[in-house]
Amino acid sequence: MLWFSPVAGFFLSLALTPYVASLMRKAGIVGRDVHKLDRPEVPEMGGLALLIALPVALLPALGGALDVALLTFLLFGVVGVIDDLVALKQSHKVALSLLAALPAVTLPSHNVDVFGVEIGLGLLFPIMAVLFIAGSANLVNMLAGFNGLEVGTSAIVLAFIALMTGGEARLLALTGMAVALGLLWWNRYPARVFPGDTGTLSLGALIGLAAIIGGVEAYAVVLLVPHAVDFLLKTRVRFQGKARGGAKIREDGTLSPPPYTSFLGMIMRTGRLTERGLVFRVWFLEVLLGLLAYSLRLLL
Repeated sequence: MLWFSPVAGFFLSLALTPYVASLMRKAGIVGRDVHKLDRPEVPEMGGLALLIALPVALLPALGGALDVALLTFLLFGVVGVIDDLVALKQSHKVALSLLAALPAVTLPSHNVDVFGVEIGLGLLFPIMAVLFIAGSANLVNMLAGFNGLEVGTSAIVLAFIALMTGGEARLLALTGMAVALGLLWWNRYPARVFPGDTGTLSLGALIGLAAIIGGVEAYAVVLLVPHAVDFLLKTRVRFQGKARGGAKIREDGTLSPPPYTSFLGMIMRTGRLTERGLVFRVWFLEVLLGLLAYSLRLLL
């Protein structure tokens, strides 16, 4: 059972993503890949494949916490669909995310392991769960915009959460990683589909859910450090980075950093990087953070 759902999820996502992409292109739901010299049109909302693949793959294992996790995951997918279609204000997106995370209040409470120190939250646990899931979803949604970036980093995070957990949490994380990899095949450079907020919000929520069910919330925070740093830097421009202009592509194919401070912009300023080089650096950093979190989990 442990491997059936991830394998099924991977192949379902791999097969469904190009089908979803073709439907989005026919419907005119496309975006410009602005980090390519020819700025090609790419279908949006590829994350819809995740909303189908994950529940179907987990059908044989449904029950208990997985039911709550799938409901929450799908609700975040709905928020993402709305955002992709009408471009929600950031405040509205956060409010809807909090509503989508409400089913998590029914998850069993447990002491929170903060690097070896057990902290009992009592009645505050459900509040923490809602905030943690909504926060994770929005952090993953914000650190985005380059081929394979958000889907690849989410797959890495889920892989390490699977390593650090067991039972339902491991199954959820492994299956989530697998469906993300199926989407990544089509979203990697050069992207043939974008995940959209449909994909990034649902993957981010899945990270939060797997961490809470597995009791590794603090270790998931380590994995989300790049996302948190990006969030903090963007508060300085009140999340108006797009209005100020994002990263640009030079004639030689390398990226010019945006005119404001961001996590990805800081990496771009370390040297002349292509889009693929930038994404690989973020993936590598995520792997290092994963090894750190895993080591802390083993030692503490």
